[in-house]
Amino acid sequence: MKAVVDLNSDLGESYGAYTMGMDSEVLKYVTTANVACGFHAGDPLTMDKTIKLAIENNTMVGAHPGYPDLLGFGRRNMDITKDEAKAYMLYQLGALAAFAKANNTSLQHIKLHGAFYNTTSINETLAEGIIEGIIEYDKNIILLALSGCKLAKLAEEKGLRVAHEVFADRAYNTDGTLVSRKLPGSMIHDETLALERIKMMVKEGKVQAIDGSYISIKADSICVHGDNPKAVEFVKFIKESLEEDGIEIKPLNSFI
Repeated sequence: MKAVVDLNSDLGESYGAYTMGMDSEVLKYVTTANVACGFHAGDPLTMDKTIKLAIENNTMVGAHPGYPDLLGFGRRNMDITKDEAKAYMLYQLGALAAFAKANNTSLQHIKLHGAFYNTTSINETLAEGIIEGIIEYDKNIILLALSGCKLAKLAEEKGLRVAHEVFADRAYNTDGTLVSRKLPGSMIHDETLALERIKMMVKEGKVQAIDGSYISIKADSICVHGDNPKAVEFVKFIKESLEEDGIEIKPLNSFI
């Protein structure tokens, strides 16, 4: 059976007069766009513009909700309740859905951002809030979550469509979580090594953890970043190299 994987990127993160990322370039190579919804980044005009750009590039669109933390770009932890997690997610999902509908398209998926993503991956209470919100909004929307995390497992148990996400440029702990950016070795800077790791995750379902051991991992979608010219070249390199190796690059809704 031919290996298939999605390429996703976090986009639409400019805000007002501030520009972040190289969205128009990244969208040439990815199959899925996670669009910021205004809490950690993004504004109404940027949301609309990003959806239009995605449509032009035949890229599927999903919501990328974060904590209400513009100053910290959604990367700072917040002490929130299950109901707050659910409401924050739904509020942002609904906002982006309006722009999607106005542009005659719909949302393929939802992927949380930053600290919201990391905390909900391991916090069962917050995970339950997110899952409840998705079920109430649209149980057919795909949840894009950290491969093998608690959120992904609970969502699958509830019958939701779940895509397991892996990272091209991040190191893994033995439990499948990402190594903190504050620790040495957390980022993979060697493009060749990153590509080898990705191919192993997609084809063999495993990856080498930070301690040298190998752990099982499911790779439905690869997160790639493109916030500078070198990063965009890396996205292009990843896509072309995977295709040359016989791996199909397809959007999530075609195989999840």
